[in-house]
Amino acid sequence: MTLETALPRADASGAESVRTSGYRKATLRIIPFLFVCYFFAYLDRVNVGFAKLHMLSDLQFSEAVYGLGAGIFFIGYFFFELPSNLIMHRVGARRWISRIMISWGLISAAMAFVTTPAMFYILRFLLGVAEAGFFPGIILYLTYWYPAERRGRIVSMFMAAIPVSGLLGSPLSGYILDSFQGVHGFAAWQWLFVIEALPSCILGVILFFSLADKPAQARWLTRPEIDSIEADLAAETAKQDSHSLKAALSDGRVWLLCLLYFGIQMGVYGMTFWLPTIVKGSGFSSGTMIGVMTAIPYLAATIFMIAMGRSADASRRRRLHVAVPIVLGTIGLVGSAAFAGNPAIAIACLTLATMGTLTALVLFWSLPTAFLGGLAAAGGLAIINSVGNLAGFVSPYLVGLIKDATQSTNPALYVIAIAVLGSGLLLLRVPTAVDR
Repeated sequence: MTLETALPRADASGAESVRTSGYRKATLRIIPFLFVCYFFAYLDRVNVGFAKLHMLSDLQFSEAVYGLGAGIFFIGYFFFELPSNLIMHRVGARRWISRIMISWGLISAAMAFVTTPAMFYILRFLLGVAEAGFFPGIILYLTYWYPAERRGRIVSMFMAAIPVSGLLGSPLSGYILDSFQGVHGFAAWQWLFVIEALPSCILGVILFFSLADKPAQARWLTRPEIDSIEADLAAETAKQDSHSLKAALSDGRVWLLCLLYFGIQMGVYGMTFWLPTIVKGSGFSSGTMIGVMTAIPYLAATIFMIAMGRSADASRRRRLHVAVPIVLGTIGLVGSAAFAGNPAIAIACLTLATMGTLTALVLFWSLPTAFLGGLAAAGGLAIINSVGNLAGFVSPYLVGLIKDATQSTNPALYVIAIAVLGSGLLLLRVPTAVDR
């Protein structure tokens, strides 16, 4: 080997070392913290599913009242999602996400003082308004730090907070229900809302002082590491074909993905808001045991989600890695209804359903970020998330209505399974270009 050929190889090796170091530092600094933030965000959003086990009898609410209250969160979320993401794109993630976390923490704690259906609906609506923009804001924020070829694994690591919130939050919620009844004159479900809301407020304050909006503002990166990351992002931006908000609104792929995401979310929220009730109906009575059994599907989903995220990055076959979990989720939903009388098989099917729907939810986000950039990303991601999350209103309310009418959640699970399968069929219409 001559000196002339050895020098370029050495330079390339050094550049790759700098790039690897930069991404490693960013991942260790950003992802664990955002993971914890999303853990409590999701816990505050869905802990009403555990509070329901005591709350309904204490307040004399029907299943339909609960379903409407659980779902009305997403109406507020829908109307304020796009404005929230556009504001974040303008003022920066540090300020805006901090505001989101503190406000939703305070409103979530106020849920402890609900006494009427109207109060329940209003506070759930306001919680949606407060949280609007958090998730798509984070997805947008990650596009400021990672190119698409690295983003599948990173988003999977961040969104693993969803199943982990079920894995750890379910036993915690069950323990609070069993242990805090009557403490200082408050019901256990009231303590549940207050205890699980406090970390969100604290984390919001910490985030304001610790998050860097973009690589150039990160004092913990060296100049060569910043340049390397920014060069990767600039190269990706040049390949993206949608950069304006108008382009996103007129892009048929964006609206196709809205419908696809809606179907996936029908499965996610059908399981999330009703899983404790379904587990209780399988023969478990104590809050702690319901929490432990509810955690099993989330443990499996966490492992499956991370493994599929790594596989998607390695193979670049994004559509396939969304399709497989959708099929598994559909099979699990149908099986959990068909074998509802057998607790062991029902829990196994619920596990499969949770693995499939949550993993499809995570890997879905590799599709829009493959072709949206700039302001189109801020607007497009918010549109997709807000429209898709309307399933969070439809799904729990539909389950509540069906359960009131039939005294069973099984027919509702079949309806949700059809919606999830429909999203898989829509996936066939997604252009193959997103895989490239």
